[in-house]
Amino acid sequence: MANMELKGMGIALVTPFKADESVDYEALKKLVEFQIQNSTDYLVVLGTTAETAVLTEEEQSEIVRTVVTQVRRRIPVVRGVSGNFTQALVKKMKEIDYEGVDAILSVTPYYNKPSQEGIYQHFKAVAEATDIPIVVYNVPGRTGVNMTAATTLRIAADFEHVIAVKEASGNIVQINEILKNKRDGFQVISGDDGLTFPMIALGAAGVISVIGNALPLEFSRMVNLALAGDYDGARAIHYDLLELFELLFVDGSPAGVKSLLNMMGLIENKLRLPLVPARTQTYEKIREAFQKLEKK
Repeated sequence: MANMELKGMGIALVTPFKADESVDYEALKKLVEFQIQNSTDYLVVLGTTAETAVLTEEEQSEIVRTVVTQVRRRIPVVRGVSGNFTQALVKKMKEIDYEGVDAILSVTPYYNKPSQEGIYQHFKAVAEATDIPIVVYNVPGRTGVNMTAATTLRIAADFEHVIAVKEASGNIVQINEILKNKRDGFQVISGDDGLTFPMIALGAAGVISVIGNALPLEFSRMVNLALAGDYDGARAIHYDLLELFELLFVDGSPAGVKSLLNMMGLIENKLRLPLVPARTQTYEKIREAFQKLEKK
């Protein structure tokens, strides 16, 4: 398992809610099937886009069970398992049921703002708590701390079952350094839809995508063309999607992509506080961009 590959387009799966804010498990099943039927390579549940911070432990477990049952081993499932209290996270990791889960995604500790040594020691404890493949996740815009290239490379070198980093720092110099110096078999995965094309050109393995929730066929085509070295074809799709890449984050994520999924008739346009749906003007701009894309 330690040498498993997460290549291509993974989806940071949203959590659909009903009008009363309860989890819409039927819509979740339909979303999973929509992904599988439209070229998604793997699913990531309980990530940032899933609004995991506002899900109870019971809801989190039921969401994973629902996704795993619907997937039926047709594609890999990655489960988000994160925390900023290392001791509690390690305890939780040892209690989780990993049935049907192929890897875990774990973000750098948030709010505490640990040093690079603290980040390393945190992921050392995480790695020692399980033998399941681990993807470490660097997203300083949300956590308040950047995991440097040196720390990422140190973790990758010391723990073979840390198989990848999801890099969402937006720092192309840092990403270059990781790609240049990483050990064989360690993968760099884009955490930013808009940077996926250039990152693949530099050697990244693919993306864990937000826009792919709604446009899996289109975005996976771009990813696969780039991975195959057809940069002209991939670049054309990248530019076609560029306006939506930006609009989906104007009012925060996953508000934007939930708007798009709502206009496609797949989910209710509902988030849990403190997140709120995209503003009406943003919703309409997303609709216009989507309609332009459909005409191409």
